[in-house]
Amino acid sequence: MLLKTKALWTLMAGMALPLLLLAQKEIPLNNASFEDAPTAGKTPQGWYNCGAPEETPPDIQPGAFGVTKAPNHGKTYVGLVVRDNETNEAIGQRLTRPLEANECYEFSVDLCRSETYISLSRTTGEMVNYATPVVLRIWGGNGYCDKGEMLYETNVITTTRWLTYTFRLHPKRGNHNYLTIEAYYKTPTLFPYNGNVLLDNATPIRQIDCNLPPMVESPPPPPPAEVLADKAKKGPEQPQSAERAPARPSTSPVVAASAPAAPPPVVETINRSALRKGSTFQLRNLYFDADKYTIKEECIPALETVYRFLMENPDVVIEVGGHTNNRPSDDFAQTLSNDRAKAVADWLIGKGIPKERVQYKGYGKTQPIDTNLTPEGRKRNQRVEFKILSMREN
Repeated sequence: MLLKTKALWTLMAGMALPLLLLAQKEIPLNNASFEDAPTAGKTPQGWYNCGAPEETPPDIQPGAFGVTKAPNHGKTYVGLVVRDNETNEAIGQRLTRPLEANECYEFSVDLCRSETYISLSRTTGEMVNYATPVVLRIWGGNGYCDKGEMLYETNVITTTRWLTYTFRLHPKRGNHNYLTIEAYYKTPTLFPYNGNVLLDNATPIRQIDCNLPPMVESPPPPPPAEVLADKAKKGPEQPQSAERAPARPSTSPVVAASAPAAPPPVVETINRSALRKGSTFQLRNLYFDADKYTIKEECIPALETVYRFLMENPDVVIEVGGHTNNRPSDDFAQTLSNDRAKAVADWLIGKGIPKERVQYKGYGKTQPIDTNLTPEGRKRNQRVEFKILSMREN
């Protein structure tokens, strides 16, 4: 009996050792769910304000500045903003043990964007909506708010529903005892802007094998509307077995595709005599990469054409209209089309065209000019148009 008891204890000790070693490889984050009393301009307990010293700290949401989104975990979450005066918000904390150089780590955070975040513009003093999408950056350092090494940068966070983002960190410049999480502008950008990102439900940082195969570290783009419609007919899928539940599909209703409208002319030069109030046209060689709104260098000559036309015709007021195909979700399509239109308008205004003469608007996927059932049609639907809002009649 004594021998059996001893053998049992030996077996249990042998099983406990790997579990203990595994636990030691995790680095817990203090207040990982950002719980605190909802307050504007106050960093959640356990976190340090790493924003500009002349600006207010981040916000414990919901409830401030028109943000009403329900938490994904617990009772509160943190909201970080970027501002049009080139300041941005960030939070940080000291880790219980360092992120070691040449080791690999992984952790997840639930992220989304609030469609409403009303506050004062730092450049105009007017009330504006800080709703433009931003990116999230993860930094390692050796002091509070020290940005010694950027360890990760997300894609632009356009989603307005909570999604779980997973970050893989691989320090190379030394050990890091501090972690900083920062909201930042999508780069390159023409001008600083007002935007936000919401964070909730962070996991512990765990050490992983650096030889693991690559992973999709950010949520993939939403499925096309046709796929969502097909899934709706088939009914809900069975839950997948996983350590973390997969992100739920968008609850946005699937709308029937609009009938294609007559396409506007595609031109290389702009002829005033062919235009009148309400005329719409496209420019050849003005396009964007998939899911991007950064103006490409090869598109500058096309924009110069619009710039010269506006300089030579000071009575003309235009609208820049952004459009997408039906592949993205409704929210993503609306945001992307608006960002593309704004990028073009900002470029023209930055060249010296008065801002009251250049308006912009995102139409999402509501105004197709071709079928969305073929790659060629979808490419044509993903476009930027120019509309004459007013001009003096000859």
